[in-house]
Amino acid sequence: MTKAPAALFDVDGTLLDTVYFHALAWWEALRQHDRTVPTARVHRAVGMGSDQLLDHLLGEERDHGDDDAITAAHDALYARFWPLIQPLPRAAELLRACADRGWQVVLASSASERELTVLRRALDADDVIAAATSADDVSATKPAPDLLRIALDRVDASPEHAVFIGDTVWDVTAAGRAGVACVTVESGGFAAQELLGAGAAEVHRDTAELLADLDRSALARPAG
Repeated sequence: MTKAPAALFDVDGTLLDTVYFHALAWWEALRQHDRTVPTARVHRAVGMGSDQLLDHLLGEERDHGDDDAITAAHDALYARFWPLIQPLPRAAELLRACADRGWQVVLASSASERELTVLRRALDADDVIAAATSADDVSATKPAPDLLRIALDRVDASPEHAVFIGDTVWDVTAAGRAGVACVTVESGGFAAQELLGAGAAEVHRDTAELLADLDRSALARPAG
């Protein structure tokens, strides 16, 4: 019996315009704990969960004693932006179009469950979201493949009958490790050349362009 096909969506930077809010919140949280990291470096780490991001920015061999405090500071600073969060162009329409074509729509986010609740409210597309995973569901977030594997399990989908839509090289790497094709958008700040170089099958400017190109994309119709 063929398993149900799934369209797995990253959330931050892919469906919602939050990347630079995260970059500022992480930069300030690090500064508060006497870690000076250029904002540009912080931005390019967004898309990882805190478990991966701090190692990436500060090194794995550091003193980890402040990790929880830095993460808590980020969460408090980022929460100040919640009233400003907006979906990216036609993001909810894209999810509904995928559902109409027979895809099970699944959110696979490195956000915490608390943050994901806020993001889903802003997105306003719960009527077509079949399942969701968050950082709270795994011990390692992207670029580890764990979130994608759990997302597939939750809708009984196999990697060959799934597509992951993301905005960072971390998303592309996670998809590759999970054996899932990856469609990308540039709305997270990574250039097309970087995303293709990491292994993305396609790159679109944003969700609106992907929706307009849907018939020519990997999301045109579910495989199998």
